[in-house]
Amino acid sequence: MSEFDLRTFLPYLLNQAAEETSLGFSRVYKDRYGMLRTEWRVLFHLGRYGDMTAAEIGRRAKMHKTKISRAVAALEAKRFVTRREDSADRRRETLTLSAQGRRAFDDLVVVAEAHDTRLTANLSAGERAVLIDCLQRLAGFGKGVEPAIDGYKQDEYQ
Repeated sequence: MSEFDLRTFLPYLLNQAAEETSLGFSRVYKDRYGMLRTEWRVLFHLGRYGDMTAAEIGRRAKMHKTKISRAVAALEAKRFVTRREDSADRRRETLTLSAQGRRAFDDLVVVAEAHDTRLTANLSAGERAVLIDCLQRLAGFGKGVEPAIDGYKQDEYQ
């Protein structure tokens, strides 16, 4: 019989931790703005990095183009995002946050920062730094993958 224990299998632990730590924040963007996780992620990238194409968001967020397309359509219906056709390539569109989308982003960033602080409140500064560093390395940051959030050891964390 194998000694394998799912409770110590890193992919399982990371998934469980991601789900558990995301719950509180996901309730906020769902309750306040009717958003799904993919919509929040698209909104975040546009709010943080400015105008982008869906393909650029996909590369940064590691999201499939179908999920991005659905998220963009939902954000557009909520009037958070507008699309602008590229004059050189009509198949390509640049996505931009509307004023309403910018307000939602600014509001959610404040909530996200407070949520992050609560999540790590029982960790020392050193433990938090090690956790962030390890997660960034596991996520591939520093290997040509552009990270998504400012302020941590390797510049950013998603």
